[in-house]
Amino acid sequence: MTFATGITAANVSGLKRQQVRLPGTVDSSAIYLHGVKIRGVTRDAFFVTTTYGITLAIDAAKGSILWKWTPPGYRSWAGSVQITTATPVADPSRLWIYASSPDGRIQKLSVANGHAAWRVSITKLPQREKITSSLNFANGHVIATTGGYIGDKPPYQGHIAIISPGGRLLQVWNSLCSNRHGLIVPSSCTSSDSAIWGRAGAVVVPSSGDLLVATGNGPWNGTTDWGDSVLLLPPSATKLIGNYTPVNTAQLNATDLDVGSTSPVLLTSSLVAQGGKDGKIRLLSMSRLRGTAPHKGGELQVVSTPSGGEMFTAPAVWRTQAGVWMFATDGGGTTAWRLSGNRLQQAWQNANGGTSPIVAGGMLWVYDPNGGLRVYAPKTGSLLATLQAGPGHWNSPIVVDGRVALPEGNSNDHATSGVLDIWR
Repeated sequence: MTFATGITAANVSGLKRQQVRLPGTVDSSAIYLHGVKIRGVTRDAFFVTTTYGITLAIDAAKGSILWKWTPPGYRSWAGSVQITTATPVADPSRLWIYASSPDGRIQKLSVANGHAAWRVSITKLPQREKITSSLNFANGHVIATTGGYIGDKPPYQGHIAIISPGGRLLQVWNSLCSNRHGLIVPSSCTSSDSAIWGRAGAVVVPSSGDLLVATGNGPWNGTTDWGDSVLLLPPSATKLIGNYTPVNTAQLNATDLDVGSTSPVLLTSSLVAQGGKDGKIRLLSMSRLRGTAPHKGGELQVVSTPSGGEMFTAPAVWRTQAGVWMFATDGGGTTAWRLSGNRLQQAWQNANGGTSPIVAGGMLWVYDPNGGLRVYAPKTGSLLATLQAGPGHWNSPIVVDGRVALPEGNSNDHATSGVLDIWR
């Protein structure tokens, strides 16, 4: 659905940019809260987490930093390869946000002043298991996933962690050695990898609260090891209730072509799309996915990624009265599809790469990691505007209340400074 943002095709090219200097690179997205009390004053604010775990509240109207929370131990990993690229999440009360840090912890921070109410570890080996994906909040719980670092350095296992608002680690489901519950020492599992690292993390199915995740390259045996798979779990994440893996899972694992280089995309209550590093997007049936027996193959459709190459982004879904659209980007292109008769029909395509796209205010926003934020008419692909921005990596924009927020920078540069662009 499309909601008014205060920005339209008529005024988007006239937006003015402010660059906010940050004490770190935000290789993710900002989140936004309207009309919340911070330091005793009602404000609109953006919240971001840097790659080294500093979380900041930023005045959306002025660009000033309202508070800064720095994790204990920051100096021990700042400038190193040990990072996080997870977007924080707010709970429905709008009094608290939850953020990650490179020491493998999730913290509950006060919106009012940045005070940490608690910190919970979701890995026993943060030097190998990274909190990569966006955090989520659903069913009254914080939901986080873990992946690995560049180079797939073992040992690590992708897993889902469920945390209560009170700070209790309620459940862990491991995608390798899944018969073992709770946090495990990675070296104690005979299997390694199977990262859950798609940008959207654990996807919540609205009607049921079930969780959809996808895993990267790793062993698969259809019982305890679930590498290169799309997986369905109940809200509690206590067991597997559905699964899919391609028939060539062994080849995908051997060639590091992760099925789970993106998170699953819920197109409708019955259809899921899954992009991968092998240059394919697979359209899957939710009903076929369900069940504890191992499900190999059976895709409804397979289409190419925008440029036919590796895909690392979270596609955007646009639901209109006329139908459902999906927009995807990779390093060499952007493509729009319309869903028709349980098939994806390509509507338009271009050769402009991008990070995870969004649809906001009836426009499609795509950040080019080489620089620039492009704004398209979603049905035709016609370019409405290009907003000046520096280069980046995973960063993706948000658009709300007449404002656009987009972090710049690349986590692989290991910088301890960065920029947040705000257009108004």
